[in-house]
Amino acid sequence: MSDVSAHARANQAFWNEQASDMVEDARKKWASDEPCWGIWEVPEQRIGILPDVDGLDALELGCGTAYFSAWFARRGARPVGVDLSEAQLETARAMQAEHALDFPLIHASAEAVPLPDAGFDLVFSEYGASLWCDPYLWIAEAARLLRPGGTLLFLTQGLLSSLCAPDSEEPVAETLVRPLFGLRKIDWSDDDSVSFHLPHGEWIKLLRDMGFDIQRLHELQMPEGAPPTRYEWMTREWASRWPCEEIWLARKTSSAVDASGT
Repeated sequence: MSDVSAHARANQAFWNEQASDMVEDARKKWASDEPCWGIWEVPEQRIGILPDVDGLDALELGCGTAYFSAWFARRGARPVGVDLSEAQLETARAMQAEHALDFPLIHASAEAVPLPDAGFDLVFSEYGASLWCDPYLWIAEAARLLRPGGTLLFLTQGLLSSLCAPDSEEPVAETLVRPLFGLRKIDWSDDDSVSFHLPHGEWIKLLRDMGFDIQRLHELQMPEGAPPTRYEWMTREWASRWPCEEIWLARKTSSAVDASGT
């Protein structure tokens, strides 16, 4: 853990501090049998993007409280969760004990996972590595860890909402506040966390360079009548008109090339 990057250390501290506020959400989602997506908790049955995970080895990068891994386990998968936040993993282990559902949880960065090559059929992230890790590092790790024909599935903040988000906890704007060209990461001044964002063209190039065939990009819309989210940066009005989140689905088809992005 001594070689963890500066941005990873900042995000580790941020999520350790936030962990106590995530316990109620973890308890709610662990108790539910129906997977849901993102801050508006869009039911998977409305999206239809999760593969059949029965019998699959699944790896969740940036698992947090590991509720998605729990959903996978109940559907017959063999999940492993990886997260850098000790406090988040503590909550995940408490949920495992409450629900008598056990699977490995590893304290590590998704940018350098201490697991052997080609060990998984599915690599997954929902607001974990997909937002808080350098994509040129964690996508390379996903490609390394997947078996040929394996699936990569991740949700992250929508591109347009990234371009419209102020550098604070203020609600997202209806005007652009940062440029698209050169977009890669945002250093948040109010809490010292660091999130990562790529234009769609760069996501496509990176995934293809890493040996992935892109199968689907789903831009989420807030469901009609959804209750307000607990996150103050996103409003119902904005999310009903533009996608604040997006889900990528890709399949590993070939070996990676150098996509360091440097």
